[in-house]
Amino acid sequence: MDDTRRIVAVYLDEKTVPRRSRDVDRDRAVAIYDLLEENSFEPADGVAGPFNLHISVEENRLRLDVRNQEDGPLTEFTLPLTTVRSVIKDYMMMCESYYEAIKIASPSKIEAIDMGRRGLHNEGSELLRERLKSHVAMDFDTARRLFTLICVMLWR
Repeated sequence: MDDTRRIVAVYLDEKTVPRRSRDVDRDRAVAIYDLLEENSFEPADGVAGPFNLHISVEENRLRLDVRNQEDGPLTEFTLPLTTVRSVIKDYMMMCESYYEAIKIASPSKIEAIDMGRRGLHNEGSELLRERLKSHVAMDFDTARRLFTLICVMLWR
């Protein structure tokens, strides 16, 4: 794994993260763990890593602040949330249905909801990659984990 194209720490702005359920907190922890285990992240301006990534939401914009391992600033970029808001909303609704279903629904119903949830997650991940491609190149799995973290930050 190329450490010059890798995120080694992720920080979510806790001021912008609302109170969440245990299920959402678990999704957050898994996404961070998986992201740090394996990712590919290459800012377009050519700065080399490894990177600390600070994620926040400010004035309806996603802010990605990329820093070196000593937490010195390297680059930052923003994404208007309006460009991904509808898929995030649909994904969150599907997640809520899934969390309720796992308590009471049949295995086939849970599986059907989960398939829909994963489909929306994939769609959101691809949309995120597309919208950020002028700022950063990342693989699909990295985009999936970042999409999860963005959703966690916006969860109401």
